[in-house]
Amino acid sequence: MRALVLSVLGLLLLPGEGRADIYSYIDAEGVVHFTNLPRPGKKWKRIMKTGPGKAAAGRGTAVDKVPPRDRDPERYRRYDSFIRDAATLYHIPIPLIRAVIQVESDYDPRVISRAGARGLMQLMPATSRGMGVTEVFDPRQNIFGGTRFLRILANAFSGDLVLTISAYHAGPYAVKRYGGIPPYQTTQKYVRWVLSRYYREQKLAALQPASPLGKTASAAP
Repeated sequence: MRALVLSVLGLLLLPGEGRADIYSYIDAEGVVHFTNLPRPGKKWKRIMKTGPGKAAAGRGTAVDKVPPRDRDPERYRRYDSFIRDAATLYHIPIPLIRAVIQVESDYDPRVISRAGARGLMQLMPATSRGMGVTEVFDPRQNIFGGTRFLRILANAFSGDLVLTISAYHAGPYAVKRYGGIPPYQTTQKYVRWVLSRYYREQKLAALQPASPLGKTASAAP
């Protein structure tokens, strides 16, 4: 995660069910650029093939929610520094990151879903590779990789929260194909759960006293 600034260039969501690759390059200023339409003159590197998301891979009729094996209540605060740093780097709200982690893994870094998603933010193998995650069960790498993916999706969908959450679960091309939340029961439930948790996290953050460093302490669910 060497760059402090991200730029998304021409990250257009193509119609239909087709898949397209995402490319990146790092310029002389250390800015990471992403596009699905690489143009000549830059050393673009293909980092990810985008296709069906977890909803399609799971083939289930309910959200593929994996029970945590880690039952220690302390797990809800264990990764606060990683969440805060990832939120700062990628300009994603802390409540959204926490909501995704809560719904995806309930803060257990070792879980694996039936669809093959792994870790705190339940990254699929292709997403892990594309986001530069080499150790998917490492909490910091997983959180940074998942947050980086949220940033790319947020940029692709002009900051629309619902579409960003939908694409995180179903894949960006499913969202584009249906012009909104895909008609998958799994994704529709997922979006409701993440939004509910997101708004709760916002309220909890507002109620927490600020620390001497001006940072808000997190609260366990």
